[in-house]
Formats: sequence, C-alpha cells, structure tokens
Amino acid sequence: MPVIDRIADLSEEITAWRHDLHAHPELQYDVHRTADFVADKLRSFGCDEVVTGIGRTGVVGVIRGRAHGSNRAIGLRADMDALPIHEVRDLPYRSTVPGKMHACGHDGHTAILLAAAKALADSRNFDGTLNLIFQPDEENLCGALAMIEDGLFERFPCDAVFALHNMPGVAAGSFRVLPGPVSLSSDVADVTIKGVGGHGAMPHRASDPIVASAAIITALQTVVARNVAPDDTAVVSVGFIRGGMTHNVIPESVTIGVNVRAARPETRAMVEKRIREIVSLTAQAHGVEAQIDYRQLTPPMVNTLAETQFAQQVCTELVGAENVVTQAPKGLNGSEDFAWMLNQVPGCYLILGNGEGEFGGCMVHNPGYDFNDQVLPLGAACWVRLAQTYLTA
Repeated sequence: MPVIDRIADLSEEITAWRHDLHAHPELQYDVHRTADFVADKLRSFGCDEVVTGIGRTGVVGVIRGRAHGSNRAIGLRADMDALPIHEVRDLPYRSTVPGKMHACGHDGHTAILLAAAKALADSRNFDGTLNLIFQPDEENLCGALAMIEDGLFERFPCDAVFALHNMPGVAAGSFRVLPGPVSLSSDVADVTIKGVGGHGAMPHRASDPIVASAAIITALQTVVARNVAPDDTAVVSVGFIRGGMTHNVIPESVTIGVNVRAARPETRAMVEKRIREIVSLTAQAHGVEAQIDYRQLTPPMVNTLAETQFAQQVCTELVGAENVVTQAPKGLNGSEDFAWMLNQVPGCYLILGNGEGEFGGCMVHNPGYDFNDQVLPLGAACWVRLAQTYLTA
C-alpha cells in the first residue's frame, strides 16, 4: 500500500498508539484517559492550540501552515469511544477492562488522525488551518452534536470537514468514497401499551396489553414492506418487549422498544407518521391506550458532491482508480453522528478497507473484531494528502 515516507517511518509508533488505546477502552463521554492521551500527543507534536473539554470530553488540536496567504480551514474528525462488549480474542493488547472493548475500530481511527497530526505538524507545508477533531460518544450518536452545541465550528471554523471509518470485508489498500446518502438516520421509540390487568384464566375481565402489543409489532413490519419504495431504504426493528411477571397474570402494561432508520429525510418523516398511526389505531382496536416517546437521534449522513469528488481525487492519486469505489447502490445501513457535522459544514465520510480474510470475516460490533494495523499508515497518508491538497499553498 503506497504511503508517504514520513508516515511509513511512523508505522511502529502508530501501531503502538493503537494497541495502547485498544487495551484501555472507554465508553460514551467517559473517555478521560483517551482524551488525555490524545491531548498529550498533540501537545508533544507542537500543535498551535490544544483545547480539551469540548462537548464534555472532546479534544481539538489546531495546526497552522507555514504560508499565511489563505484563511481556508479544514476539519478532520476521529471518534474515540469503545463499546460495552467483552473481548473474546486473546490478543497481546486485548482489553484490560472487562465488558468494554474497541469493537468498532475507533482506536484505529484515533491513531490514524494522531499520525497525520504528527506528520503535518512537522512539515506544515500547507496554507491555512487544520482542525483535528477527536470526538467522544459516537456509538450513542450524541458526541458530535454535543461538540457542535459547545461551539465547535464557531470556535474552530471549517470550510469542509472529513471523517473515515474502517470496513471489514473491503480490501486493504482500498477506499469507498460515495456521494449522497451514505448512512441512515437513527430514531428510537418507546411504546407503552396500557391496559387492565387480570387473571390469566379470565381474560375477558381484562384489557390485554400483550395481545395488543403482538398486533402492533406484526403491523409495524408492514411499514417498510408496503410504504417505502423498493429503491429507497428504511428499517423498522423491535429491539425489546417488556411486560408481565408470571404465567397466569395479565399485566397492566407492556413496553416495546423500536429502532427506526431511513436514508432520506422525507422517508424518515413518513415512517414516523405511519408508526404513530399503527400504534394508535391498533391500540384503539384492542381497547387499550398507547403512549409513544419518539426520539430522533441523528439525521441521514449525506456526503456533499464537491467535497466527495475532491476526496475521490485524493484517494485515487494515493491508491489508484482501481482501488477507489465511487459508485455503489447503497451506503451503510448503520447510522453515524458525523451526520450532524455534515449538516453544519460541507464534507465527506470515507470508508477505509480493513481487509479480507482474517480481517474480513468479523464485522464491527462483534467481540472477535480487531482493527487491521496494516492499514493504519494508509489512513494517515490519506489525511495528510487530503489536508495538504485542500490547503494548497
């Protein structure tokens, strides 16, 4: 894989950073050790500014180029948080914290951006300002918005912002850089069905919320199948059902947890409308009451065209056109709170191949997942070239 010489020289150091982060995973906003690790490295690299505590535990490092003829600024973002998963692989650098692990590769993303920061702080062969954004709590889709609400882009203005994510099963040495929608919105709904409890032997004396819940769950499966166009994308999944304590008692209430995703804002709104209608009218038909706590977490993530074309060009120059996928029928069915940043600033979210074979058979969010250290230098080289090209002196 072609990389910049300065990055190649850092390969062992980048890997050591990644292994240290992997061994010490932290969740959500409680990424204090990770944030301190990042801030200390950025200071040691000679960043012009290192600001901590943005959006609770976010970190931003600022590097200004040698030339001073441009006011252009770019943002590069990495996520820092891990997942509440117990690691099963016996790696030399396996998680030292039971029940927590870097099962999504954020340790790799952080190490990649640190490596790019070191190389760019050393050379400063660009004109403008580079903002290095290290974000907490991506997994709960909250950290990006928290940083934005804490004045991220007012304090560190960006003309464009970029992020990357590894992808198992995509060949190492390759990128996917797709225009338009690349991940789905994410919403959750807690549906509470309230009935009248009673004896299991006398259901006619009760208003059964369990039967009503079963009817609602079944009806929800029609939302995507019968209301979403075949060339569009949406997902409605029931994640939990809670109600009842024993076999012979009809409970007073049941709670259903629903996860909703969509590729387009219009589809997102339509799906919410249909869910509300189905829940309300099905509950009414069963003689029970329904309450819906519907929460929109993050919008669809949409890569802007000009910035995507720019990233495609950079990646093509780095690895060749044959290793850059620029068109695909679908993006990611998951959700990503970098969407909030793209709602504020034009930009692009890139996919970095994590490899096939050993690294392709285990998807992210799996207790057997691991980031492929071989792609660390390529990810860093991509950020260096992208920043230098955008901030051309």
